[in-house]
Formats: sequence, C-alpha cells, structure tokens
Amino acid sequence: MPSYTTIRIDTDGTLAVITLNRPEKRNAISPTMIAEILAALKDVESGGERVAIITGAGKSFCAGMDLEALKSLAVQSPEQNLADARRTAGFFRRLWSFPKPLIAAVNGAALAGGCGIATLCDFTLAAPEAKFGYTEVRVGFMPALVSMFLEKQVGEKLARDLFLTGRILDAAEAKPIGLVTRIVPTERLMDAARELAATLIANSPGSILATKRLLVRASVAEIDRRIELAVAESVAIRATPDFREGLAAFLEKREPRWSGGQKK
Repeated sequence: MPSYTTIRIDTDGTLAVITLNRPEKRNAISPTMIAEILAALKDVESGGERVAIITGAGKSFCAGMDLEALKSLAVQSPEQNLADARRTAGFFRRLWSFPKPLIAAVNGAALAGGCGIATLCDFTLAAPEAKFGYTEVRVGFMPALVSMFLEKQVGEKLARDLFLTGRILDAAEAKPIGLVTRIVPTERLMDAARELAATLIANSPGSILATKRLLVRASVAEIDRRIELAVAESVAIRATPDFREGLAAFLEKREPRWSGGQKK
C-alpha cells in the first residue's frame, strides 16, 4: 500500500481499515483526501481484501468540507467549480457502487459530506455519541451531490426534512430512519465492525459481488441522470449571493444576513 497524508489504511489481507486521519481538522474532506480514499478503494478492489471499514481518527468521523476547500469555492472559475463538483459527485458515486462491502464505523460527528460518506456505505455502525446531519443550507449551500443517494435510502419525505432543515440527529434518531444500521457502545465500535466484516468474509465472495452488482445495475441509469442535474445545481449555487454570504458568515463566525434571492 502507498503512503498517504490524510488517511491511514491497515490490512490483514482480507480486511482493510481505512481511517480518515486528520483529527486536528475533525477529519474534514479535502481534494487530497478524496483522491487518497479513491486510491485506497482502488487498491482494495484489486487486492485480496474482501471487506473495507471506514472510520475516523480522534473524536470525529468527518465534519464535512475542509475550511481551505470551502474558501476556494468562492474564488474558483465556473470551469473549476464544474470540475470540482464532478470530482465530488464521482467520489460519492464510487462509494455507492463499490463492488465489495463497505462498513462505516461512525465514532463521532458525521456532517454534510461526512454524513454522505457514513450513509453511503453498505452498513453504518454508530457509537451512541455519533451525530448525523446535512447542514449545507446553514451556510447557503446545498447537499446536491448526495441528494439522490439519500433520497433513495430514506425516501423523499425524510430527505426533504434533513436537507431543508439542516438539523443534526443523534444516533438514536438516525437509526429508525435508516441512516444507521446498528448502534454499538463506543468501546466496542471497531470490534463490532470487525465482527460484521468476519460474517461477510465467511459468505460466498462471488455471491456478494453479484448481489452488489445487481443492486447497482437496477438503478444506475437514474442515479447517473440525477448526478448530472446535481452537478449543474451545485455549480449554480456557488455563484449566488446567499452562498457568498453564508460562506463569509461561517468563516467570520457570525450569523448570516441572507438576501433571500438566488440571482447572481
């Protein structure tokens, strides 16, 4: 396995553990992290590992987009924003369609894009103190690039609730609506993830691959169509006054003063 700067990967040959490893940044997502997770998944797919666990170092799972990456969105050209949106959408699509089982072991806050990572895995185990939320509307942004995946998972009514309110759920509320598979005591989180991985590894690898392939093929055309819509909306909102104001307020740690409009 190559060396990484934002993640750590440990493998025993059949199980890979991918740790988001920026605890001082609450494991926030950066372009480098996306590239490194994709590289790690490529190695897992081509290697002997049968299952991968994704977890976070420190007290957070993943707090969403990195501050420096957020700042860059306000000054990028439309072409750069389009490339960025396509890269991020491709990242979430890769998690959704990954051919081997993915287990999220959510040890703390999983917000915005971090919530996307947690809930796009096949299984989501959560510590009681884990938090989940799509908080983009609080900063004038939108969860466009994960919207179709979450709606498919929890249904349109709940997706509207989470996306439009931006509210944060604890693990106990996230479980009955389908964001969490199982709540596990904090001290047993990784043990439980490894036990689940062992159950999966004991099953037929051919059957698991075929089953995941069927699940993806059944809806991939609709997912890809909606990704194109989501990319366009994600690029468009970055040019609005509310996005610029929301980002400035977030960076300045103040309440936003919304204009109420979406015109450039």
